[in-house]
Amino acid sequence: MNQLLLIEFNEVNFEAVRRYSAEGALPEFQRLIDNHGVSTTYSEDRFEEIEPWIQWVTAHTGLSFSEHRVFRLGDIVQRDIVQIWERLESDGFSVGAISPMNAENRTKDAAFFIPDPWTSTHVSGSGLLRKLYRAISQAVNDNAQARLLPSSAFWLTVGALANARAKNYRNYLQLARRFRCRPWTKAMFLDLFLSDTFIRHCRRAKPNFASLFVNAAAHIQHHYMFSSATYDGPMKNPDWYIGGGEDPVLEIYELYDHILGHIRKTFPNSRLMIATGLHQDPHTELTYYWRFKDHAAFLRRLGVPFNRVEPRMARDFLISCANRGDAADAERLLKSAVGQDGTPILDVDNRGTDLFVMLTYPKNIPRDFVFKLGDKSFGGLRDEVAFVAIKNGQHNGTGYFIDTGKKPGELAPEFPLKQIPSMVCHALGVEWDTDFKRAVA
Repeated sequence: MNQLLLIEFNEVNFEAVRRYSAEGALPEFQRLIDNHGVSTTYSEDRFEEIEPWIQWVTAHTGLSFSEHRVFRLGDIVQRDIVQIWERLESDGFSVGAISPMNAENRTKDAAFFIPDPWTSTHVSGSGLLRKLYRAISQAVNDNAQARLLPSSAFWLTVGALANARAKNYRNYLQLARRFRCRPWTKAMFLDLFLSDTFIRHCRRAKPNFASLFVNAAAHIQHHYMFSSATYDGPMKNPDWYIGGGEDPVLEIYELYDHILGHIRKTFPNSRLMIATGLHQDPHTELTYYWRFKDHAAFLRRLGVPFNRVEPRMARDFLISCANRGDAADAERLLKSAVGQDGTPILDVDNRGTDLFVMLTYPKNIPRDFVFKLGDKSFGGLRDEVAFVAIKNGQHNGTGYFIDTGKKPGELAPEFPLKQIPSMVCHALGVEWDTDFKRAVA
């Protein structure tokens, strides 16, 4: 059987890729564009539905948002929706996945399956992979506080020794040396490590289909797009935020170019499909991102009833309550939290006994910041939150797609994102069936 590898470069902007390439950077991207062309994908029209945890569910299930209705990160769990991995596995194909966004591991015998750091599902693979996943999840979710548990550091080190490519040791060292002064290099380090892990396990297990999802470009663009040489707008990041002359967007694109070169060299006979899901455009105003340091402590201080709280990506967290009454009380309290100027602090989505909450306050939070909860006033919020970023990039529903099985012009110039699973199946000689779940239920 042939091998197909799906490389998911979350939110990469190919217009920026072309501009950097025109300056002599990104040779692997340029070769792919020249030899295979680039198509665009489209999905949702409403801005609030243009989120990677929505678009990647579409790319993995062949269903639009109106069909799959998965709106939040982690909500794929226990949903009766067929994904590409179990569909191919049912036809006898071996499959693998590294960090697919908002995907549940429903495979029976995957060669390997490491979930994204925010989705509660099991790991397929060795005991080391399971320990490595827990370490990655802790490091990613506590990144805003720069907190790395000793156990996580240990298993990340062990995992690096087992999976990192020797030729990349110098790259890892250079990135690690810059962690303090250039914080975006942490995300780059993780993506390089995930790609090395993907390549090692693909070489060992030889799956017929495997996917790799990397997220550093999305993270970096959200934080530093104004500092990109491809940005022509009026906004500027302050000097205390990033030094002049730095271009983190180019740095991550160059790393992805390096990863592509390694994958193509290691698997010269494999077919590659490269997808971005969506991309980012420059943001148009000054917006701050904040994240709670201790979500449970904040809820207890406000008297919010809850059983459990689970951090999600950046500003998001999930609150589980004992019953609908407690959830309704929690929703009422949290929605009443406003700054002194009346700006809401939180966005709350009540799902019955669970609340999906986002810390949305978009302005600076000084030490003397006071907010109100109903008739009560609270101080000390600045000590309870960690500064994440100044928002630089915002989502655009147009994605990009390259297929090394095609020559320029052979693929439609534009097609719906939901078509990707059928394209994967067709490339492997399988018919994609959206009614598959009924056949195996």
